[in-house]
Amino acid sequence: MPVLKSGSRPPWVGLAAAVWVQIAAGNAYTFPLYSHSLKSVLGFNQQQLTMLGVANDIGENIGLLPGTACNSFPPWAILSIGTIACFFGYGLLWLSVSQMVSLPYWVLWIALCIATNSSAWLGTGVLVTNMRNFPLSRGTVAGILKGYVGLSAAVLTEIYSGVLKNSSSKLLLFLALGIPALCLAMMYFVRPCTPVLEEDSADNVYFLFIQGASIFLGIYLLTTTILDDVLGLSTTISYIFFCIMVLLLLAPLAIPLKMTLYPLNRKKTGALSQSTSAEHLISGELDSDKSEPLLNPSSSTPNLGNFQEGDDASDVSMLLAEGEGAVKKKRRPKRGEDFEFFEAFIKADFWLLFLVYFLGVGSGVTVLNNLAQIGIAEGINDTTVLLSLFSFCNFVGRLGGGVVSEYFVRSKNIPRTIWMTYTQIIMIVVYLLFASFLNGTLYIATALLGICYGVQFSAMVPTASELFGLKHFGIIYNFMSIGNPLGALLFSGVLAGYIYDQEVERQNGGLTLGSSTSCIGPNCFRLTFLVLAGVCGLGSVLSIILTARIRPVYQMLYSGSSFRLPQSPRC
Repeated sequence: MPVLKSGSRPPWVGLAAAVWVQIAAGNAYTFPLYSHSLKSVLGFNQQQLTMLGVANDIGENIGLLPGTACNSFPPWAILSIGTIACFFGYGLLWLSVSQMVSLPYWVLWIALCIATNSSAWLGTGVLVTNMRNFPLSRGTVAGILKGYVGLSAAVLTEIYSGVLKNSSSKLLLFLALGIPALCLAMMYFVRPCTPVLEEDSADNVYFLFIQGASIFLGIYLLTTTILDDVLGLSTTISYIFFCIMVLLLLAPLAIPLKMTLYPLNRKKTGALSQSTSAEHLISGELDSDKSEPLLNPSSSTPNLGNFQEGDDASDVSMLLAEGEGAVKKKRRPKRGEDFEFFEAFIKADFWLLFLVYFLGVGSGVTVLNNLAQIGIAEGINDTTVLLSLFSFCNFVGRLGGGVVSEYFVRSKNIPRTIWMTYTQIIMIVVYLLFASFLNGTLYIATALLGICYGVQFSAMVPTASELFGLKHFGIIYNFMSIGNPLGALLFSGVLAGYIYDQEVERQNGGLTLGSSTSCIGPNCFRLTFLVLAGVCGLGSVLSIILTARIRPVYQMLYSGSSFRLPQSPRC
C-alpha cells in the first residue's frame, strides 16, 4: 500500500472511519443486554453466567495475535479477521438463543470468546494505525478512540431498546450481520499515512471538534435512553432518534470535508519545508544536521525512540566498531525508545503498569459483567439505564482522561499514571458505596465507577507507547489488555458468581432452584465489593510507585520547548 502524503486529508478520513469501527469494536459491552436470555432460555445458573462473562472479556482483550499481526499486515487484513470472528461467533449465539440449535455449554463459551475477540482485532487495527498517523497527539487520539469504544455500549443500547425493542435474539443477529457489514464498509479508509512532524494549531481545533461532537453524542444517547425508559417512546420517535444518532456519528467526517472545500493556505516556505522533510523521511536521507529538534534538544539520544533518524554519524561509527569487533551486541533501549516485546517484558515498569491496570479494570469489569444482577438485587427491573449510564461515564473517563493527562504531561511533565492513582482511590470509595446498599446511591456509584474505569484505559494506552515506543506498540498494548479478562476471571467468575449463588441458596433455605431465581438484597454482592475496595487500595499503592519511577522519563520526553517526533514511513 503506498504511503500517503503528510498533512493530507486521508489521516482524518481514517480517524473518522475509525470512530465507526470503534463503535463496532464495543460489541463486547452488550453482554449485559442479552445475558438474561442466556440464563433463562438456556437454563444457566449465576456462576455459569459469570463464566460466560469471563469468556466475553477473554475474547475482547486477548489481542496478542492482532498485536503481532499489525506489524506485518495492512489494517484491512486485521479488520477482515475481526469481521469473520464477529460473524461466526455471534451467529452461533443467535442460533442457540433462538433455539434453532442446541449447543453444549463449552461450545457457547468458545463461541462467545470468538465473537468478542473481534473487538481485539478491530480495536487494534484502528488504534495502532491512528496513533502512528498522529504520533504528536497520541494521548488525545487514544482518548478519542477509546472514548468511542466506551460510548459504543450506549449506541448499541439505543439500537437494542429503540430499534430492536429489547429483543436479545434480534440483537445477536444484528451483531452477527450488522457489525461485519459496517466494518467491511470502513476498512478501506483506515490506512497508514506518513505522520505530520510539526504541531499545527488547526489540528488542535480539529481534535477539539471531534471531542465536542463525541460529548454531545454521549449526552444525547443518555438523554434518549432515559426518555425511552420513562415515557416509552413510540416506534416512529425511536427511529427518528436513531437517525439523529447516525448523523452525530458522522460528525468527524466534517473535518476532511472542510479540508476539501476550504483548504488552508499555508506559506510556501512552510509547505516546501514540510514536503522536503517528508521526502527525506521516505528516502532515508534526513541526516543529523538537517533533522528537527527533538523533545529534549540538549540530549544527544533521540527521545521517544520511534524509528530513530537524524544520527547518521553515530550509526556509521557503530557499524565501523562492529566491523572491528569492538561492539559485540546491540545496545539495549532506554525507556522512551523502541523496545522489542521481550525487551519490555523483563522491565519492572512493564509489570508495574500491567498490575496497576489489571487491578483497576479487573475490578471495574466485575461490576460491568454483573450490572444487571446488581440492579435486580437492589430492586431495579429494567437495567438498561444503568448500562447506558455506565457507558456514558466510561466514555467521559476515557475522553477526559486522555485530554487531562495530555495537558498535564505537556505543561507539568506529570506521568499519566498519576490519574490511575487518583481514580483508583476514588474507586475504593465507590465500592464501599456499592456495599453500603444505601437508597439512591446506585446510580451515583455506577456513574463514578464508569468514569474511573474509563480513565484506566486512556492512561494506560499512551503510557505504554511512551515508555516502550510505537514500533511494537500493538503487541505490548494487547498484553497489557490481558489484565481485563484476568480480573474478570478472578473477581467475577470465581468470587462474585460463587458468592451470588451461595446467597441464592441461603435465601431459599439451602435449596438449589432454577436459573430464573434471582438474589435480592445487599448480601448478594457486599463481600465482593469489599474485596474490590481492597484490590483498588493495592492498585493505588503500586500506581504511586510506578509514577515515581517514570517521572524522570516524562521530564526527558516532554521538557523541550516544542514537541516534535520524527517517524519513519510505513506501507
